[in-house]
Amino acid sequence: MTEPVPRFQVVPRQPRLAGRRLWIALAVAWLVSLGLAWWLASSLAAPGAGDARSQLRAAERTAAVQQRQLDETTQRLVTLQRSDQISRAANSELQSSLAERDEEIAALRADVAFYERLVGSTSQRKGLNVHSIEFTPTEAGTWSYRAVLTQNLNRGAISQGQLRFAVEGVRAGKLATIGWDELHNRPGSPGQDYSFRYFQELTGNVMLPKDFTPQRVRVSLRGGAGGVEQTFDWKPAGSGGEK
Repeated sequence: MTEPVPRFQVVPRQPRLAGRRLWIALAVAWLVSLGLAWWLASSLAAPGAGDARSQLRAAERTAAVQQRQLDETTQRLVTLQRSDQISRAANSELQSSLAERDEEIAALRADVAFYERLVGSTSQRKGLNVHSIEFTPTEAGTWSYRAVLTQNLNRGAISQGQLRFAVEGVRAGKLATIGWDELHNRPGSPGQDYSFRYFQELTGNVMLPKDFTPQRVRVSLRGGAGGVEQTFDWKPAGSGGEK
């Protein structure tokens, strides 16, 4: 009995699969050839590129180290400059302090010399006395005064009392006197207290009218032992001559 012929027949597809593998192999080979071509081109175009990159990295590391050293040097320089400024300021302050001490020493020496003349064996004996009074203008428009009181007649006694003075001169073309109250711009202004054995320096500030020209200063001392009144020529920043 003859077998029937089947309607469908299985045909193997091996030739098509083999063709696809061939194309894949060709594509891989083409990509590899491209890579080889790029590598050859890079090697031929820049044979020292690898060394250049190494040198670049080394240069960058060196630059970073030098930058850190520069920053440290700059910081040290700033610190030294600040230290120098502090030293200069301290030196200037020290020089100013030394100058002030020199002035104080000179003033003390002058006081000692004055004291020696006052109480020395050859000095003239005087009771309560205004040795000098001087005036110095200030930036505020007032006048700073310095009065020196002395006595060497009774070396064991303490002279106590109050000082006042008035300034005589010309105001608006006429003779005028500016009294103690007006000099201090305060009615009933108390006198300046003094208390000393041999001498004392009194200081203060007074105000003169702008239209007033001073000529003389009349100083009065009032104490338990009596009073003293003396007149001096007006001589700014200098001891006036007593009249």
